[in-house]
Amino acid sequence: MVKKYIQLFKLSLCITLMASPAFSQDNAYKFSFDSLMTEEPIQLSNYKGKAIFIVNTASNCGFTGQYEGLENLYNTYKDKGLVVIGVPSNDFAQQEPGTNEEIAKFCKFNYGVSFPMARKYSVLGDQAHPFYKWAKNQLGFGTAPKWNFHKYLINTQGELVEYFYSPTDPEADRVIKAIEKALAK
Repeated sequence: MVKKYIQLFKLSLCITLMASPAFSQDNAYKFSFDSLMTEEPIQLSNYKGKAIFIVNTASNCGFTGQYEGLENLYNTYKDKGLVVIGVPSNDFAQQEPGTNEEIAKFCKFNYGVSFPMARKYSVLGDQAHPFYKWAKNQLGFGTAPKWNFHKYLINTQGELVEYFYSPTDPEADRVIKAIEKALAK
């Protein structure tokens, strides 16, 4: 009889854990990106309890100056639990033609980028990185990137909570308010 209760307890515990946000299929923790230089994975699950700001980037875009704002944002909020992850993409007018090494040098030399950067990925269509397919599915068709420097915000439970179109400056009041709200949750 005791054995049966132990089995029921284990089953109950397993179901409870699987239903929690950390194990849910509806959170971002199941995704990873290869790092820009090392190609080691940037596991989003390593950032549980932090807010994650994911931005598709490009070196030859009219919005490339947003790297500066992203770096400022990262430096301002990293000790409070924010992670910024740049994801270079050549999907829009081939504005990221460089190799991973060239992109890394450009970001470091021109903008002092210290936040994690992924290797170059597609963010559109059938070839899109699985995170971008999931994000579009979570928030709806109109929320997919339309250009470089499209931004997604994930809260401390791994839930995709907000997106910002390319023209939105990373240091805009509405971005800051959304990040602070995500960090408080």
